[in-house]
Amino acid sequence: MRGGEERSTGIRKKGSGVRQWLVLDGRGETEVVEAGKHAIMRRTGLPARDLRILDPLLSYPSTLLGRERAIVINLEHIKAIITAHEVLLLNSRDPSVTPFLQELQARILRHHHQTLADANPNPDDAIKILPFEFVALEACLEAACSVLENEAKTLEQEAHPALDKLTSKISTLNLERVRQIKSRLVAITGRVQKVRDELEHLLDDDDDMAEMYLSEKLAEQDDLEKAEDTSSADDVDDHIDRTAPEISLDNVVGRDSHGTRDSATYSAVTKQLDVEELEMLLEAYFVQIDGTLNKLSTLREYVDDTEDYINIMLDDKQNHLLQMGVMLTTATLVVSAFVVVAGIFGMNIHIELFDDQKAGMTQFLWTVGGSTAGTIFLYVVAIAWCKHKRLLE
Repeated sequence: MRGGEERSTGIRKKGSGVRQWLVLDGRGETEVVEAGKHAIMRRTGLPARDLRILDPLLSYPSTLLGRERAIVINLEHIKAIITAHEVLLLNSRDPSVTPFLQELQARILRHHHQTLADANPNPDDAIKILPFEFVALEACLEAACSVLENEAKTLEQEAHPALDKLTSKISTLNLERVRQIKSRLVAITGRVQKVRDELEHLLDDDDDMAEMYLSEKLAEQDDLEKAEDTSSADDVDDHIDRTAPEISLDNVVGRDSHGTRDSATYSAVTKQLDVEELEMLLEAYFVQIDGTLNKLSTLREYVDDTEDYINIMLDDKQNHLLQMGVMLTTATLVVSAFVVVAGIFGMNIHIELFDDQKAGMTQFLWTVGGSTAGTIFLYVVAIAWCKHKRLLE
């Protein structure tokens, strides 16, 4: 460990991206390790492309990968690597990760105590204990699904009052609140959908689920290696009388086959694993995240229905304004006829109506009254005609 720390220190001085990892072992003990990319690759057996998924400087969607020696988890605020005997957390200093870290440590401690108790089992109390990697995986899935579910509930509690208020009064402030809620709804729905797709992909592929049985693969690999070593020793005893060149050739062949033995062993072990236990675990959280997605879909439908209702209200108001415009335009048109009459009498020409002052006043009043009545009559006729043609309600 000291040598690793010295190497990490040397890498840090060179500035090649050494990061702090919080390591939780199988006994629930924690340790902060500063290591670079290559050190983590050697420790977990992961390729560099899988480590990029956990890079906080890069924006990767939710991902859940099973590899030969580790499980890579990038779910919401959780960025971790799970092996058969330890968990490596990248962003342990994030305040949002603290509750998850406490829960994960508590689960690992309970698993450690159950494992110790299972070492000397009582026949009446024999229970099935999940492998270490599944205990950690379940904690990660529960934390991610719970975060998304809580955000969905909070958004739902904020959305309904805002939408109801908008339907009762359409204003700029209410429209802005609904716009922000809709933006959050789209973002949360995308995150939930991605987690759901990851779980669905795993459930549809037994090989991917089998890759996550790290403890069983490790145990069966050790058994196969022991069996191969025993078989090799027997073959050497049976063919002890071979010549030196032949023995040298056999050793060369043995070295060539040993280079691919690990990967072949892992593949053989993976194909033999029963994934029912992991499938049941993933299905439980798939149902939970699917319920959250359905809740968001229902909220989205409510938002869409509210938008449709608002559009109908706006269209109705627009129709009323158009009708008012038709009525005002009609009134302007008929009043123009009265203006024409007034304009004629206002012209600087001789009119016999003004010659007789006594009779002229009476005739003037009849002219004004008749023009007014005619204007009103024309307006009523015009409005009646518009209603007949269904231009007005």
